[in-house]
Amino acid sequence: MTAPSRGAFAALGRLRPATPRICRQCAKVQIRAPTPSRAYSGAAAAAAASSTTTNDPTTVPPSNVGIPPEPKPAGQTAPNYHIKAGVILTRAPLLTRPLTSFEQAYFFYQKRLNERLTLPFITSVYFKPDTPALIDWNMKMKDRQGTVAKELGVYNGKASRAWDDELTVGDKLSQHDTTVDLLLKDSVMRVSDDAEIIPEEDRAPPEPLAPRVSEADLKGDTTRLDRAMDRTLYLVVRKDGKDGEKWEFPAAGMSTEENLHEAAQRILDETAGVNMNTWMVGRVPVAAYVKKPTTAREGAAAAKGQKTFFLKGRIMAGQADLTANKHKYKKFKWLTREELKGVLEPAYYRSVRNMMADR
Repeated sequence: MTAPSRGAFAALGRLRPATPRICRQCAKVQIRAPTPSRAYSGAAAAAAASSTTTNDPTTVPPSNVGIPPEPKPAGQTAPNYHIKAGVILTRAPLLTRPLTSFEQAYFFYQKRLNERLTLPFITSVYFKPDTPALIDWNMKMKDRQGTVAKELGVYNGKASRAWDDELTVGDKLSQHDTTVDLLLKDSVMRVSDDAEIIPEEDRAPPEPLAPRVSEADLKGDTTRLDRAMDRTLYLVVRKDGKDGEKWEFPAAGMSTEENLHEAAQRILDETAGVNMNTWMVGRVPVAAYVKKPTTAREGAAAAKGQKTFFLKGRIMAGQADLTANKHKYKKFKWLTREELKGVLEPAYYRSVRNMMADR
């Protein structure tokens, strides 16, 4: 290397700064070698850290060093609660709800409209020739004046006046009772197996339908499952305490070794017995009831609160039996949503009402 070159490199070394130029982002992530000296006290460690920071301008101190935790306010303690599991056992509706007059008229109109839109009824597809069934069908078609449907009255969907398919005001043909009577009347067999016409007085009467109102509804027995068959029923039990009678859903404390759905099933078996075919709908709560703890004048807790988590269950068969229950329940009832409002406490009912069905 020539002398001018050596002089140029020497001048370039004098012009360079002592510390390398790096960006702030690189300075934050740059890894530094640990300090070789060993600090034997907190003061020495702090002094070593401060000297390192002073000598190295690229080091960014951590943001959480030396920040003590926020102290809790004096005199405030976390509330204590008993964790309990409960079951809202329901019986699904057995019947559909009664139709309104508008709904009955609408469905009747749809049936007559179907008569207008469908293809003509082909008798040879459904009946063999010269059979008692065909003779019986022809007799009933003659009484209905050619109407294929059994509950629509006299109406021909293929005639010139098929457009006149609406009922007049006050006509009871679309009512449920009239439909039932027409269907039962049509179910009577008029021809014997020997293809002979049976006299009207010798015809076997049809079996009437079971009433929608059961014996339990007439007697007001709230312990039976065959009541309010078009509504959802909920199982509630009564416990006698210091404050008097108290109705609630089956609930009790749970241990730390069992899950919520396991505790709910155990509590249901211990309360209402095992002579029921039940099904837990899910493993998550559908409602929760919180009872805050009571405190004394000095601020100390006089009694712990309660947090009850309810799971939803269904009963398919069987009946509740409180004879050998382990939670001191005395009576039980199967009640509807409106009946629960008059039995449960207001705060208790408000905590579970949103999970109940409309009917």
